[in-house]
Amino acid sequence: MLPESTNGAGGGGLAVPMDWLCAEYAADDLLRTSGLVEPGSLEFRAGVQALALTVHLAGAGIDEWLWRTSHDHPWSDWAAGRLAAPAAEGPDLALARATWRRLCATELRAADLADLAGVAGPVPAAPAAGIDEDRQVWLPAWQLGVALAHLALHLH
Repeated sequence: MLPESTNGAGGGGLAVPMDWLCAEYAADDLLRTSGLVEPGSLEFRAGVQALALTVHLAGAGIDEWLWRTSHDHPWSDWAAGRLAAPAAEGPDLALARATWRRLCATELRAADLADLAGVAGPVPAAPAAGIDEDRQVWLPAWQLGVALAHLALHLH
């Protein structure tokens, strides 16, 4: 089936965002089977959304996704740039952009992993030992989501 298929409805039918739906399904499955966070939690949703964006925007395969979600990769700049790049408008892109807006607008309270690891920017995927989980900060949902996505990919 072609991306954005109309399921045989012709040119006037409803376009189905197959690329996005496949990326979101794969992300949900990876995060769910990793057992890192409770399905249905805000943290789980952030992880699924960040991983779905990575899968959708990067294409390729798991090595590419691991690299894009690694702590030394500027994931947010990369994602924003890919979403802003001229592309054919369609339901896949619309859903990806809406997901990006939600990830940027939502904040989650989490352990201050970036500060303890001495990293400015995204939360590292392999935090330093001895993290004080009582010391928490508000993070954009994409930061925690990217770290969870990376860990889920490693566990796959």
